[in-house]
Amino acid sequence: MLRYWVVIYISIAVAGMLLLLGFSLWEALVPVLLLKLGADAWGAIRVDSNYYMKVLCKAPATEKAVALSFDDGPVDSFTPQILDILKEHQVPAAFFCIGRRVEEAPGLVRRAQEEGHLIGNHSYSHHTLFDLYPVSKMKDDLQKANRAITSAAGVQPMLFRPPYGVTNPMLARAVKAAGYTPVGWSIRSLDTVIKEEDKLFEKVTRKIAAGDIFLFHDTAAATVKILPALIKQLKREGFAIKRIDELLNIPAYA
Repeated sequence: MLRYWVVIYISIAVAGMLLLLGFSLWEALVPVLLLKLGADAWGAIRVDSNYYMKVLCKAPATEKAVALSFDDGPVDSFTPQILDILKEHQVPAAFFCIGRRVEEAPGLVRRAQEEGHLIGNHSYSHHTLFDLYPVSKMKDDLQKANRAITSAAGVQPMLFRPPYGVTNPMLARAVKAAGYTPVGWSIRSLDTVIKEEDKLFEKVTRKIAAGDIFLFHDTAAATVKILPALIKQLKREGFAIKRIDELLNIPAYA
């Protein structure tokens, strides 16, 4: 499996070897640089690549269990409906919350925590340019999100999900400095793109395995519509539905 620092060392070694073999500086550096940039881009957009930092995306298949997670809330339009469905079916989930939305709807975060759901950090701003922030600004953003969550729900999250699922060296340093555990997913619903309920349901149920972590958004209407059917199917197929921290056997809060 590729790692960022390993690729750097390999790139330097290959470029040096090409120079020793008589290639010009241009001939040695350009192809190596292009290959490295390709590897960097692949590692950035693949949250499960562990290229820049280790991200927990699936549990070992030691038991037939999965976890549900929801990003980008809380929002008044859909989060309460999702909480109602989870309560009705007595199923726990994880909510990776955007800090500024926590400040807008603290009662929803408090309700989710009181009803046994995990509250995770999904940055404060979830800004489009978040991945271009310097390390210090990223760290401040994450800490601001944690303060909002602590104020609303009385817990201090240790689990963090990268905005857009993108990682890079700056984020790796910020996460390490703050002591968070990065968590990803193994089944991505794409519910922000797929609006048709039948297509969304077919996508997330196509291939389910023990240890899977589902990624949904509590900002998507189609997710609300298919969630009861998904829970019923998982139970019918013998899957236990656990909180992410229990599935991965990691602490949720400081």
